[in-house]
Amino acid sequence: MKTLIAELICGDDARAEAAMYKLIGLGPGALPALRELAADPDPDRRWWAVSTMAQITDANLDIFLAVLKDEDLEVQQAAVLGLTARPHPKSVSALIELLPSPNSILRTLTTNALIAIGKDATSDLLIFLQDHQTQDAARLNAVRALANIADHKAIPALMAALEEDSALIRHWAEEGLEKLGLDMVYMKLE
Repeated sequence: MKTLIAELICGDDARAEAAMYKLIGLGPGALPALRELAADPDPDRRWWAVSTMAQITDANLDIFLAVLKDEDLEVQQAAVLGLTARPHPKSVSALIELLPSPNSILRTLTTNALIAIGKDATSDLLIFLQDHQTQDAARLNAVRALANIADHKAIPALMAALEEDSALIRHWAEEGLEKLGLDMVYMKLE
């Protein structure tokens, strides 16, 4: 195990990837060493640890919830990928907190994780939209998540989003309503 961990953090991406796949093959047996590495002061080492754990099916989602607030953006992204592979209602509130991130990749990955969770994320997304009235990327991603989840509870919010100034928000609202079988033509009469 020590040799594989040393290879994982050796600084050579090809060797690190080879070690990653071997560690993934070990399954849960690799998790204690990877958890320890996920607390390393070096963000590159943390990233390799979290990225490897994200691909081990038996890794507990608490591991990823713990590193969601990592100071390194790429470590956060790897943690979100781990949560996407383990969609669970327990992670919704932590993911919602990441929606306003200034990083578009993190916002997109977070939205995908919320979509993977599905209807269990709807209520929190609706609250986020109520509390977050500024038209920005966070709001757009919340509407995109609701559109893809296609929960009937989101119909009022999606209908309201049709009135927003953002063409992208309106697009996702239309997509969501279409998925819900409400694909009619909306016209604003003046």
